[in-house]
Amino acid sequence: MRGGLLRRHRDFRLLWCGETAGQFGASVTKVTMPLIAVSVLHASTFDVGLLTAASWAPWLIIGLPVGVWVDRTRRRPIMLAAAAVSLALFAAVPVAAGTGLLSVGLLLAVALLTGTAAVFFQTAYTAYLATLLDPADQPEGNAKLHGSASAAQIAGLSSGGLVAQWAGAVNGIFANVATFLVSLVCVSGIRHAEPRAARPSNAASDGKRRRGALAGELAEGLRLVGGDPWLRTLTLFGAASNLALMGYQSINVVFLVRTVGLPAGSVGALVAAAGAGGVVGAFAARRVAERVGTARATLLFELGLALFALLIPLATDGAGVLFFVAGGFCVSAGVVAGNVIKASFQQRYCPPELLGRLTATTAFLNYGTIPLGALLGGALGTALGLRAAMWITTAGIPLAGVILLCSPVGRSRDLPTSRRGTRPESNGPRDPARESAPSAR
Repeated sequence: MRGGLLRRHRDFRLLWCGETAGQFGASVTKVTMPLIAVSVLHASTFDVGLLTAASWAPWLIIGLPVGVWVDRTRRRPIMLAAAAVSLALFAAVPVAAGTGLLSVGLLLAVALLTGTAAVFFQTAYTAYLATLLDPADQPEGNAKLHGSASAAQIAGLSSGGLVAQWAGAVNGIFANVATFLVSLVCVSGIRHAEPRAARPSNAASDGKRRRGALAGELAEGLRLVGGDPWLRTLTLFGAASNLALMGYQSINVVFLVRTVGLPAGSVGALVAAAGAGGVVGAFAARRVAERVGTARATLLFELGLALFALLIPLATDGAGVLFFVAGGFCVSAGVVAGNVIKASFQQRYCPPELLGRLTATTAFLNYGTIPLGALLGGALGTALGLRAAMWITTAGIPLAGVILLCSPVGRSRDLPTSRRGTRPESNGPRDPARESAPSAR
């Protein structure tokens, strides 16, 4: 019997280590960047929302062409370059603080530029994973990556608050700098011989023809998502869900500090406790999907658990913080479990040569609503107050799940494993000859 991926697959182990380290550092930054803005620079609620929006805005600006470029070239050099750029940019924040040059404008610039690097890294990483692992190993690989990412996020969020309390919010950025260094070392050590990417047949040397080829490939990615009922449904749901999720997450720190009245060190620990649901969701996803079917499991995680988001705005000082933890725990579990199912689904369902475009197109639409959600959260918090803003944005999380309920996902037991048949599968028993391991969101 074969051992687990982490024991028998050296290259996956390196990728896993690098990605886990990167997620830890990114989670520290999710706490420390808003805390720098609030406690060091005395930024407004809208400024904090704008900071989050800046880190996600590049998906709207360059997300689609990056997907085409990733499909035209090898993915690992892109990942290495993006990690190196992010390391340098985050290192600039404590340097600027030490020289008296730190400002909200500088934080916004760093968020925008590191967000741009993240577009390149995430698009290349998603497509690279499908070439690194055999199809039979992809569900296990996705579950391990999402599970460890959730665990790293929990550790990072709690560490971010503690570092901010003990050593100052600015020093928390050093954790992200160190983890990007770990990621660089791990990814550079992978020996997998990545196949040479196919060049588009209609891309001539002439610049005009190249622009035409780019436009054609962008259109191909949009047609792939828009013309397929399964990809279209999951993408529309992701866009609506992310709008609501980022609406409340962008003002989480401000809500807990200014409305609930928690100290900086407790904020990170509380957000981390809420995020612990992601670990549970990652490891439950495959088991639940195998038992009830991948489509039904998606509904359970993305709609059923999402209802508990309505507990979050009930948070108060003292025992009332348990409402925040319980609601956030269920939301995190549902989101991560849904991501595990969706990720494997896309890797098996989409042709490998189109994975970069699929990733970029779905990310453009899904992540494109994240800066809008961040701006919405900041605007609602400024206009109506933080608690009212939390009620409005958290209510949108279960409402987004209605998209799945009214789609082929809501009428099926399983998501398909091949584009040869895109009709919803019946609710009858699965045919093991046609279906392999369950997929992920």
